[in-house]
Amino acid sequence: MKKIGIIVKTKDSSALEVLREIYYWADVAGCELYIEAEAAQKIGVKGFERKELPSLIDIMVVLGGDGTMLSAARDVSEKEIPILGVNLGGLGFITEVNRDSLYPALEKIIKGTCNIEERMMLTANIYRENTIIAEHSALNDIVINKGTHTRIFEIETYIEHNYVTTYKADGLIISTPTGSTAYNLSAGGPILYPTLNCVVITPICPHTLTNRPIVINDNQTIEIKFKSQGDVLLTLDGQAGIALEPRDMIEIKKSRFKTRILLTHPQRNYFEILREKLKWGRV
Repeated sequence: MKKIGIIVKTKDSSALEVLREIYYWADVAGCELYIEAEAAQKIGVKGFERKELPSLIDIMVVLGGDGTMLSAARDVSEKEIPILGVNLGGLGFITEVNRDSLYPALEKIIKGTCNIEERMMLTANIYRENTIIAEHSALNDIVINKGTHTRIFEIETYIEHNYVTTYKADGLIISTPTGSTAYNLSAGGPILYPTLNCVVITPICPHTLTNRPIVINDNQTIEIKFKSQGDVLLTLDGQAGIALEPRDMIEIKKSRFKTRILLTHPQRNYFEILREKLKWGRV
């Protein structure tokens, strides 16, 4: 694999510094780099529009934190392009390597000696008057939550067309196993092993304390309706947001696409990552 795309958190000066290093490394290693336009401009080299990258590359390298990684995953999932995340941010649950281990990881990738782990994604279809007005995918989670001035609202929830309950809450999180350590965890949801085939539904600050998170099979379809007035948003991975209207229906199901994450440390297990990131066992 010698055609490498680069997406960068351009507001991070350390990410741009690493990008310059990779640019010179690639010349020696005989790799072709395809750098997103904004980042390329900042270091004075040729760049490519982000929407072009998936059709030009073999792998994607993401310099930043989990947020940059999530955005890149939505960009390349349809082409099934493997992603290497380089953690230059905070926790970094899905960024595989840090700056110190970057170049050994890149050497493994171009030699084809690393593994690929597939992670499920979700798709949300938004229906308005029985017509799909938007379709979006997410790697971590799809969240329905209230806007700034909206009070607690009612969220009518169905699984496989079977009525489950009407949550009275600040919102609802529908999370993949990958996203279980993100907003879901903060809202009291369970941690799911990242390669499980399931989805977790977690209410945000429910009015009824017996409303607890529910884990379902990933082949089940979730339907969500609400009738409340006021600002209600659907967000994807905490990034892209869509304003909803009363009587909209949101259909959420497993995406036909997956995120393919490059693993350069196959001996490192998930529980080691949890201990490190969540600081388990530390006083």
